[in-house]
Amino acid sequence: MAIYHMRSRRKETGGLRHSLERCDKKLAWKGSEPTNTKLSDEEERETVRVRGGNIKVKLKKAAKAAVSIGSKTVVAPIKTILENRANREFARSNIITKGALIEVELEGKPAKAVVTSRPGQHGVVQAKLLEEAKS
Repeated sequence: MAIYHMRSRRKETGGLRHSLERCDKKLAWKGSEPTNTKLSDEEERETVRVRGGNIKVKLKKAAKAAVSIGSKTVVAPIKTILENRANREFARSNIITKGALIEVELEGKPAKAVVTSRPGQHGVVQAKLLEEAKS
């Protein structure tokens, strides 16, 4: 089922709202379901054709994160999702979104990092190591 990104034709009072656009439905206003990238042992990606013939890579399952430590970047396995400010249930069901606080393993030690990319849109999990974990 398609997701529709436009206002409802009905007002809050129940009355009919007349169209403010030149037409009521356009393909441009169509959306898609959220990806909800899950934590897994192996990675899984999906390639989708989007508007304009462009291609979007959606990350369905994630196992690793590219963690930036200052000026260098290290690929580290993700252990767990500690917190997700987007939705409390996301942390409980191991769903990764931008802004999620994840625990990664750097040189055998657990460290905290914040996700800076949008895995469902970019196809990769990029994170920034927290200051307290650097020392």
